[in-house]
Amino acid sequence: MTDTAPVVLVIDDEARIRRFLRAGFELEHFSVVEAEDGQSALRAATLRPVDLIVVDLGLPDMDGADLVARIRGWSDVPIIVLSVRSREDEKVRLLELGADDYVVKPFGMAELLARARAALRRQARSTQGEPTVSVGPLHIDFATRMVTIDGERVALSPKEYRLLHVLAQHAGNVVTHQHLLKEVWGARHVHNAHYLRIFVRKLRQKIEADPTRPRLLLTELGVGYRLAPDPEASAGP
Repeated sequence: MTDTAPVVLVIDDEARIRRFLRAGFELEHFSVVEAEDGQSALRAATLRPVDLIVVDLGLPDMDGADLVARIRGWSDVPIIVLSVRSREDEKVRLLELGADDYVVKPFGMAELLARARAALRRQARSTQGEPTVSVGPLHIDFATRMVTIDGERVALSPKEYRLLHVLAQHAGNVVTHQHLLKEVWGARHVHNAHYLRIFVRKLRQKIEADPTRPRLLLTELGVGYRLAPDPEASAGP
C-alpha cells in the first residue's frame, strides 16, 4: 500500500454502482480509478499502480473471473469480487483463482470497506513481513510462535498453531477449505475436510470465550474460514 491515499480500481459496467462505490471509498480517503469493462480495467491497472481492485463479475466484454485470473498472472494486488451470484462453489472458484475476498450484492458500504481494509492489511503484512498479528484480544507473534488472549499465553499443538498461522497470514480475509488443508496437511489431503472441522473445533475451544458462538474464528459456509473479530457474533460454528 502506498504512503499516501490508497488507490482503488473500481470495475463495474453500471455507472450508478461506480458512483456509489466512489462516494464510499472517497469518504474513507481512498483515491478512486474507474473502469466500465475488462479491457479498460486492464489498461488502468497497467498504466498506474493500484493498491486494491474491486471488480464486478458481470462485465460486458469478459467474465470477471477471467479478469481476476489475468490480473493475478502478473500482480498480487488485493482483489475483492462483487457479484449477485451467491453459490458457495462460485465463491470457492473465485478465491482459488486468486481473489482475496467475495462480497455478494446487495451489500452495505461499511461491509465492503471493512473487507477492503482487511485486504490492504494482509497485503502490508505480506510485503513488509510484519512479525505479529492482532485480532481483537488474540495476539500471534510469528517469530516466537507465541499466542496470547488478553495477554494470557495459549498452549497450542503444532497443527493447531499451523492452522492459526495460515489464518493469521490472511487475517480479515476468507481462506478456503482447500487452501487450509493444503497448507496445514499437504496436497494429498485437500479433500479430507473432517481434519479441518476437528482442528477448527479444537482451536475455538482455546481462543474463543464461547466456542459455540465464535467471535474470532468465523465460518464462511461452504467456502472456508476467516480470522476476524465479529462484534455481532453472527457467524455460526
